[in-house]
Amino acid sequence: MSHPRTPARRGLVWAIVGGIIVVAAVGTIILSAVTAQAPTADPSPSGGPGETSAPPATAPPTGDYVDESASEKGWAPEPITTEPETYVRAALAAAATFDTRLSTRPEWLAYLDTWFTPDTRYTSEEDREEDMHASQLELRQGVVLPEDEWNSLANEEGRVTAEVPGEITYDDVPEDASGDMRIGTADVVLTFTRSDGSGSETSYDETVRVSVQVLCGAGSIPTRESAQQPGDCKVVRYFSGSLEP
Repeated sequence: MSHPRTPARRGLVWAIVGGIIVVAAVGTIILSAVTAQAPTADPSPSGGPGETSAPPATAPPTGDYVDESASEKGWAPEPITTEPETYVRAALAAAATFDTRLSTRPEWLAYLDTWFTPDTRYTSEEDREEDMHASQLELRQGVVLPEDEWNSLANEEGRVTAEVPGEITYDDVPEDASGDMRIGTADVVLTFTRSDGSGSETSYDETVRVSVQVLCGAGSIPTRESAQQPGDCKVVRYFSGSLEP
């Protein structure tokens, strides 16, 4: 026979039920807190195990000149251009612009060598390189200031600046099927400056006539690690007598 529940028994039942609910709620709170504090795994690199991301690309060189610092050494900077007029004028000046206080003659000549590109009329690489070296030798022996004159100028802390103030005349290059090569000729004014050792300087001008053969078009080889591009103007050869102070 069943017995009717008394108020006391009903209170005990509800107390037990309430306790279970409280315990369950506390457990839920603790579990949530632990879950929230658990570290999240870093996403795996997309490249997979053993792979590394590529280094950031280096920005290509930019600027209006092959070597922006050339003027700090007393040299004429080589312009980056496809315009023969601009380039010829700069090339003629470069062959007679230097400062004996800031660089040696071998350093200056090595710098001028970077202006050169092979003559594209030669078909083999060997012939092109041989001809370019011959042109650089011609620069040393028949165009720039001779070594003894450089030394004389250096003894007086001398320097030379050159410019082409007048008109440039142009001639076609024989057997140049491309039509990209020109010979520019002009009067170049050289300004020599010497020191007498007491702080006083004297300057005087001389004018010489110089020619330069340039290539502005396909086939020109740019200077390494510069903003120059294939097709930009480069020197092929200089023509001149010695530049006397």
